[in-house]
Amino acid sequence: MRTRTRPDTTVTVGVDTHTDRHVAAALDQIGRLLGTHAVPSTDAGAAALLAWAGRFGAVERVGIEGTGAFGAGLSRWLRARGVAVVEVERPKREQRRRRGKSDPIDAEAAARAVLAGTATAQPKAGTGPVEMLRALQAARRSAVKARTQAANQLHALVVTAPDALRTRLRRLSLVRLVATAAAFRPGALITPAAATKLALKSIAVRYRRLDAEVAALDAHLGQLLAEAAPDLLAVKGVGTDTAATLLVTAGDNPERLRNEAAFACLCGVAPQPASSGRTVRHRLSRGGDRQANRALHLLAVRRMGWDPATRAYAARRTAEGLSTPEILRCLKRYLARELDPLLVRRPAPRPPTLDRCGSRSGPAHSPPRGSGGHPQGRSGAEDPAAAGLTAAGGGATASPTAPNLARATA
Repeated sequence: MRTRTRPDTTVTVGVDTHTDRHVAAALDQIGRLLGTHAVPSTDAGAAALLAWAGRFGAVERVGIEGTGAFGAGLSRWLRARGVAVVEVERPKREQRRRRGKSDPIDAEAAARAVLAGTATAQPKAGTGPVEMLRALQAARRSAVKARTQAANQLHALVVTAPDALRTRLRRLSLVRLVATAAAFRPGALITPAAATKLALKSIAVRYRRLDAEVAALDAHLGQLLAEAAPDLLAVKGVGTDTAATLLVTAGDNPERLRNEAAFACLCGVAPQPASSGRTVRHRLSRGGDRQANRALHLLAVRRMGWDPATRAYAARRTAEGLSTPEILRCLKRYLARELDPLLVRRPAPRPPTLDRCGSRSGPAHSPPRGSGGHPQGRSGAEDPAAAGLTAAGGGATASPTAPNLARATA
């Protein structure tokens, strides 16, 4: 399908990505469908897609569904050639029910989301050290999961082992159990005890191999992190896994996050308004990157155990009637504010100057001090510095622009 266009047409492209092929739809500046086209998911296919869209006019933006999966290669190819790429979410279920589901329909929906301004997120670059961290962390996560399964299988086999073997092994710790099972010599397989010993030996050897693999990956991750984010690793309580998870969430181009509130939203720790009538409250955010949320949660739990400022804050909020989950949500929001400057190096705001007319230039419509840009403002008791949480346990000083978290409830 193709529509005749004027030379001054600007084109918005939407792409529905798949394993073997991508389907694109092109719209003009007023939303008319110009055509659809399918290309293979290769560099040659990406070049053909861009050439096809260029026949309709100047390609302004390309909205891609699945920039972190099937569309990652296409996104990198286009960005390397200076094309503006926008990350598009999959169509909502209600929209699919109303319009149906097909690749051209999804591609057109992606283009319309970009043209309407409902899709504005920049995809991760995936071309630097953070992409290296992501690949290594994926391998580490699967190795840790397999190691845990091996340990569970060892204990399960001990429970059902013959009586003499179970009595010998049941009281051993995991480390001693692995060492003992790895040294077994089962001999001929003529009894259940010999078969159980062979099974235990096989799992113990697998456990040791996976443990060595995890240790080697941790060493590589530590080396990359020491070069990519030494300040983040210097924060007490932030280890290799936490630092790598937060960096992967931010991506190789963390400047795509407008401010620390956007980073908190991405991590799923920004409370959502849930007010109605006389009830003014916030609820838990169920969106965002759950791995980053987990990393901040574990850090908050650890700090409640050893950091004096965090423990004092938790005691004060407990006295005010907040439960432990509510306190942890507030702490995770504070941690996102503290760690954001270590992940994203944003340019400092330009200081205001006097122009020729004598008026003062600078950031327009700044919110009043103390409000933090939040509709309900923030009292001094809710400020991280007043709570004793400013840069708790090391790291950067918390930003003075935090949202109101006093009523962050489930």
